[in-house]
Amino acid sequence: LAFNEETRTLYYTQDNQAFRDLVAYDLASGQQKVLLKDARIGELVLNRADQSLWGIRQANGLATLVRVPPPYTDWEQIRTFPYGELLYDMDISPDGMLLATAYSEVNGDQSLRVFRLDTMANEQPDLVARQDFGSAAPEGFVFSGDSRYLYGSSYYTGVSNIFRLEVANGAFEALSNAETGFFRPLPLADGTLLVMRYSGDGFVPAVIDPKPLEDVNAIRFLGNEIARKYPEVTEWSVPSPATVPIDQLITSDAAYRPFREIRLESMYPVVEGYKDATAIGLHTRFSDPISMNGIEFTASYSPDDSLESDERLHGRLLYERMGFSADLRYNYADFYDLFGPTKTGLKGHSITLGYERPLIYDKPRQLDFSSAVSYYGGLDRVPLFQDITTEFDELASIEASLNYQNINKSLGAVDGEKGWLWQMTAGANRVNGDTIPYVYGRLDAGMALPIRHSSLWIRNAVGKANGRLSDPFASFYFGGFGNNWVDRREIKRYREAFSFPGYEINEIGGQEFARTLLEWNLPPVSFEKVGSPGFFASWLRPAIFASALHARTGQETATYQNVGVQIDVQLYVFSRLEMTLSVGAARGFANGNAGRDEFMLSLKIL
Repeated sequence: LAFNEETRTLYYTQDNQAFRDLVAYDLASGQQKVLLKDARIGELVLNRADQSLWGIRQANGLATLVRVPPPYTDWEQIRTFPYGELLYDMDISPDGMLLATAYSEVNGDQSLRVFRLDTMANEQPDLVARQDFGSAAPEGFVFSGDSRYLYGSSYYTGVSNIFRLEVANGAFEALSNAETGFFRPLPLADGTLLVMRYSGDGFVPAVIDPKPLEDVNAIRFLGNEIARKYPEVTEWSVPSPATVPIDQLITSDAAYRPFREIRLESMYPVVEGYKDATAIGLHTRFSDPISMNGIEFTASYSPDDSLESDERLHGRLLYERMGFSADLRYNYADFYDLFGPTKTGLKGHSITLGYERPLIYDKPRQLDFSSAVSYYGGLDRVPLFQDITTEFDELASIEASLNYQNINKSLGAVDGEKGWLWQMTAGANRVNGDTIPYVYGRLDAGMALPIRHSSLWIRNAVGKANGRLSDPFASFYFGGFGNNWVDRREIKRYREAFSFPGYEINEIGGQEFARTLLEWNLPPVSFEKVGSPGFFASWLRPAIFASALHARTGQETATYQNVGVQIDVQLYVFSRLEMTLSVGAARGFANGNAGRDEFMLSLKIL
C-alpha cells in the first residue's frame, strides 16, 4: 500500500497471483481505477516531494526499481539489480532525497540500506548508511518526519523488536524488549511510535516511547544450545549446490527430441465400472521427461455373465501434446461408475480429436477455447445422456466452446462471492444421414451480501437444437444432482446446465430450454478442533437454491421447478490431502404440483 495524504488516494495492487495490476482508490468518492494493467509492480512507496510512485517490478527472475510519475499511466525503469538481489519494504524520506530499503542477497544475507534517490540510476548508487542483519530480515523500516531516523522491526534477537537506525552516523539501537513481538512502527507527531503488538487475538495497536535500551538479550535457541553441547552436529549439513560437478554429469549434448525421449512413466492395476458390472485391468502411462507428450493406455475385462461377450473387454488410448489430444475408446469404463447413479461408461468404439487453448489467462479473468471432432460406432445410447437409448449405432459430431469467468472472493472465503461467468457452445450431430445443429449457453452473475462470506447468485442457461421430434439426438435432457457417492468432478453439480435435482437423471427433455437458478451461499462455519491431525474437518459450507426450467418439444411445452439445499464439509487426510463430503436434498415440482424428493450423498476424493 501507498497513501497520498494530499489527494486522499490509496494505491495498491491486485491480481497478485498473476501479473499484478496497479490500482488507485479515492477515499472521498469510494471509486477505484486500474492505472496499470499487468504491470508486475509491487513494494509501492510514494515520493511526497514529486508525488511519484516507486516500486519493484519482477520479471524473468530479476528485480527492477521503477518510477511511476503522475498520472500513473506508465512506468520508468531506474535500475535492474543482479540475479538474486531483491529490494523490499522500501520508504522514501519526506524531502524526497533518500531511499531506504531492506536488501536481500543471493546467499541469504539481509541488510538495511539507505541510498541517495537521485543516484539510483547510476552504476554505483551512493550508499548513505547500511546495517547488516545476517539472516534476520529487517521489516517495515520507515523514516521519521525529519528524515533523521529509520524505525523498523526485526527478529534480530529471536523476537520481533523495534529498532532505530540514525542515518547520519549509522548508530543502531534497540527500542523494545518484547516477549511476543512488535511490528510495523509508525512515527507519530508527538515523538512516540504506533506499533502492532502480537497477541492471542491477533495484532493489536499499541504506543511505545522510542527510548534506546541497553540490555536486549537474544532468546535461547534450542538449535544453538544443541550445537554448543554437541559441536559435531555443525558438520551435519548438505554441501552447497555449487560443489556438484554439473559438467561431469552431462550424458548427452544434442537437440531435445520429445518423441524419442518417451519412456514408461507408471503402471498400476485398476478397477473400473461398466454399466452395473465391475472390470479389472491395468493402466500405463508414457511421457517424455518434460511432459510435452503424454500417452495413457488402460485395458480391463469384466467377467460378469450379464454382459454380452462383445462388451466385456474395455480399453482407452489417450495421447496429449500441448493442447492437442487424440482419444480412442472401446466399451469405455470408468472407476467412478462403480459408485452411484451417474454413468459415463459407453458401449461401442469412438475416436475424438480435441484442441484446447487459453485465450486469456489473467486470473481471476480467464477465457478458454475448446473444440472436438468425434466419431462413434456400436452405440446403444446417446453419448452425453446416459439414460437415453438410440436405435442408431453410428454418430459423427463436432463441437466448439468458449468459457469465460471472472470471479472474486474475499480473504477467508471458501467459494466465489462475486463476479460472473459465461459459456457458449455450438455443435452438430450427424446421424442416419441427418445433420442436427445445436447451440446452448450459460450466464452466471453473483454479488457479495453484507453478511460475511455470504453471496447471492443467479445462474441462467438456454439452448436450442434442430431435428426431428423423434430423434433423441435433437433434444437436451435434464435431471438429478449428478453427484456420485464417490466422485472426482465438481462438488456443486446442481449449478450445471443439465442438472435439475428433484427429478430422475435425463427425465426431462426438450429441443428448446431456458433454465434459471437462484442460489444463496450462506456463511461457512470454520472448525477449530474437529478430528485429529491425521484426519480433520476444516469448514462446513451450506447453500440453498431454487430453480425453474422451461422445456419445449415441437408445440408442447412444460415448466418444472425445484428447491433444494446442499451442505459441503471439507476434510483433510494426513493434514494435506483434501476431500469434500457433500449432502444434498431437493424437491421437484411440475406445473405447481408437488413433485418427488431426491437425496444426495457424495465424497469427492483428492
